[in-house]
Amino acid sequence: MPSNVIVGLQWGDEGKGKITDFLSKNSDYVVRYQGGNNSGHSIHIKNNYFILHLIPSGVIYPHVKCIIGPGMVIDPKSLIKELTNLKSMGININNVFISKRSHIVMPYHILLDKYKEEYLGKNFIGTTHKGIGPAYEDKISRIGIRILDLFYPDIFYEKLKNNVEFKNTIFKKIYKKPIISFKPIYKEYMNYAKILYHRFIDAVNEIHYAFHENKKILFEGAQAMLLDIDYGTYPFVTTSSSTTGGVCVGTGIPPIGLDNFFGVTKSYCTRVGNGPFPTEMVNHKLLHDIRSKGNEYGSTTKRPRRCGWLDLVALKYSCRINGINYLIITKIDVLSELTLIKICVKYNINGKNVDDFPPDIGNKKINCIWKKFKGWNQNISHIKEYEMLPINCKNYINFIEKYLKLKIILISIGSERNQNIIKYKRLFYKIFPSEKI
Repeated sequence: MPSNVIVGLQWGDEGKGKITDFLSKNSDYVVRYQGGNNSGHSIHIKNNYFILHLIPSGVIYPHVKCIIGPGMVIDPKSLIKELTNLKSMGININNVFISKRSHIVMPYHILLDKYKEEYLGKNFIGTTHKGIGPAYEDKISRIGIRILDLFYPDIFYEKLKNNVEFKNTIFKKIYKKPIISFKPIYKEYMNYAKILYHRFIDAVNEIHYAFHENKKILFEGAQAMLLDIDYGTYPFVTTSSSTTGGVCVGTGIPPIGLDNFFGVTKSYCTRVGNGPFPTEMVNHKLLHDIRSKGNEYGSTTKRPRRCGWLDLVALKYSCRINGINYLIITKIDVLSELTLIKICVKYNINGKNVDDFPPDIGNKKINCIWKKFKGWNQNISHIKEYEMLPINCKNYINFIEKYLKLKIILISIGSERNQNIIKYKRLFYKIFPSEKI
């Protein structure tokens, strides 16, 4: 049974939550493999809006088993709040489980995140202040605390005590901040363990069992390719492997177990926080219109997103790194009222045109080479068939396919769950044979 991976191809916020939800109907498992509550996945179903930060986007379906994978870092307070909110909205949360191998975000991680950004001043990264980076730092430094440590109160006690003492030295001597108390944190987190205990599982065994039983598994990424710690626009990146390669690292599944790689891209670009952005819009009215119509505000931070035209140089790079089989394009309806639409097809660097994404992009002055398209000036949010789209819209989509040599299998034309157009139906239903959306 095919296993499918959904990954963002830009700087995040491509609409992966909606797409994961849409495809989850035909899945038995949805597994998040990296990141923490620094991401926000939005799902719109009729008059209900769900924003997920830690819980996989398949949770809206009661038959789907949702696993927070080993590669994630978990703030239990945030998770409990998220579960409580879903339950209050009538969602069955009994199928949400947490890997015992996942690491825990502690209060000192959140403080370190905030203090470090303050310390960096104008050179700040632009993190969400959720403590995700410091939690991954502790993981790599081999002093992190895992979910499984909560099963052994004495071991947890010693690990936490040592960490608090070490962090207090940093708070006091480097950041000149107040120290924190160890015992309240210990009691708080032991209480979280009691609340979440029944959700802790050996996720590696569970996922391998699912493969052997021919279950349909959907792996969900957070953040996106250009925020990947190794291949993104470093240092303005996240602290985990957000590529398709991160699936193997973050779940314990070998590469041979993965079949289809779906890359999600907006019909334009956005990013939150600092970092290079070659196609960023400088027309303030256009920026305002796109941001307003696309609701381009962070699901986690509520910060306004920077907006720009679609960058095919960066997109080609992302598809290459992730081994993308099929593309999914979202928010194309946001462009509907524009008379002129641009796509970046090459970079001009020091007078030379290039179509490869440079590793030192943040150090270069880049001028974009544009391909211009006529807009379609027509509401498309109600259209169900690809053939019914305006010709100028189809020209835009077909050019992207031709440039990337990949098929755009699904087109999102609105935020609601079923506002989608399946472009290649025979292919789509071959991948999802029992799909009845």
